[in-house]
This record gives sequence, structure tokens and C-alpha cells, in this order.
Amino acid sequence: MAFFLVLLLALAFLLWQIAHPLLRSMRRARLRRQPFPQAWRRILRRRVPLVARLPADQQLRLKGLIQVFLAEKPIIGCGGLRVTDEMRVSIAAQACLPLLGATRDYYPGLRQVLLYPGAFVVDRPFNAAGGVVQEQRRALAGESWAQGQVILSWNDVLQGGAVADDGRNVVVHEFAHQLDQVKGQANGAPPQPSRQDQARWTTVLQAAFERLQAQLAAGQPTLLDPYGATDPAEFFAVASEHFFEQGAALQDAEPALYAELARYYRVDTAAWSSSAKR
Repeated sequence: MAFFLVLLLALAFLLWQIAHPLLRSMRRARLRRQPFPQAWRRILRRRVPLVARLPADQQLRLKGLIQVFLAEKPIIGCGGLRVTDEMRVSIAAQACLPLLGATRDYYPGLRQVLLYPGAFVVDRPFNAAGGVVQEQRRALAGESWAQGQVILSWNDVLQGGAVADDGRNVVVHEFAHQLDQVKGQANGAPPQPSRQDQARWTTVLQAAFERLQAQLAAGQPTLLDPYGATDPAEFFAVASEHFFEQGAALQDAEPALYAELARYYRVDTAAWSSSAKR
């Protein structure tokens, strides 16, 4: 009797393993087909003007991504913050930009987004003089954890979304880290389709990273935010901000880097401003 019970449970688990992806896919397709709420459209116009620069077909796809994201990823207020639809839609719109072109899952490792009213304080260890490890308190605008959380400051989300072409977007930055963290710790090399793609990515991004460091050391002006020179993981996240907000400028300044990001994200952001309907 116990043997048949175990066999029945194993069969049920196998059927669930087979059916679950199909049911999830059907549910997501149903969510994408639902009419996009008019109130949400107004939020996008007011809070995320970058959306208006997208071609019409990509705007439609982004809205479908937003609907699935908000159905699956809870956004939880912290520090006494009450989360509103304005906050949820603003975050989802920017978080889904990196999913716009490529066929990727909806950040499968992400369990929740934690939202603070403003910059949040964290304690981080650092190596002091003499090799002594000490705690350093820092105020952050955002943080991505491989353990399934993205933490954001609403004030910084607002600022990042308000200007569509300044190359600064904390949501895109942290969700680029999420893509990088699919395999574990972020290192600036998110998974690629093949070894050849991975090798090319490493070569191109490492060269651009070292070029940014050299330009800053020489006191030269740079398009890319200096924070990108911190390490390869931050370079990828910073480059992603500029890719989505300043595609044409990035293509001019760093054509090889732009081409690599365009291959990875499967969108040509340099063409957005010229093709979008105002």
C-alpha cells in the first residue's frame, strides 16, 4: 500500500512538473490580452515618459509585460510607505524594459520588490587599514539581491523615471543586476546563448570597462557614469541605464559596447527617439 502511495505521489509530481509551465504560460498570455487600464496609461505618461519614445508595437508589448510583472511580483512598502498603483506601475514599466526585446522569463529568481520612501541605510563590511574588516554605513537608492529581492527608494525611482534621456535609471540598473544574478553573484557577464557569444561579450565589455577607467584616470569627460568603473558588474548595470535612455549617444561613443548590448537585449534603442510617436 505504501509503495502505491509513493508511486501515486511521484506520478502526481511528474504531471505537475509537466503541466505547470504550460498553465503558467496560458495564464501569462491571458494577462497580456487584458485591456491595459486607462489609469495606468496616465501613470506612464506622467511618471515614465521614456515609454512614449518606444515604437507602437514595443509600447504594446511593454504594457503586456507590465501586466504579468504586477500579477507575479509583489511590491511591498517599507518604512511606513503605503504602495499605490502609481508606484507599482512606475516600477514595473522600468523593470520590464530589459525584458522588452528578448524572450526571457520574468526575473525567475525575484520573489519581491521592497520599496522605501527614500534612500535606505545598510551596513556593509569593508577592509580598513591593516586588513581589519569594519562595518560601513551607506545610504542607497537601490540594491539587488541574488536571494530574490530588489530594494528601491521611491524618491530615486521617481527621479530616474522623470527624465527619459539622462542615462540615470535606478530601476533599470537594479534589474540589470537581476539578469546578471541568474547564475549567482553578479559579475557583469549574464548568461549568453553560446560560448562564442560569451567570449565576445567578455572581450567587448572588458575593453569598454578598462577604457572608462582610463578616461577617468586621465580626467577626460565620459558619457558613462563614473560609477560604472567600480567593477564589471556595476559597469554592465550602468551601461544598461545608458543603453535604454541614451541609445544613440552610446552608439556614437561606444559602438562595440552598444552593439553587444543591442544583441543581448534584442532592441535597437538608438532608433527609439526617431521612430517614436510623440
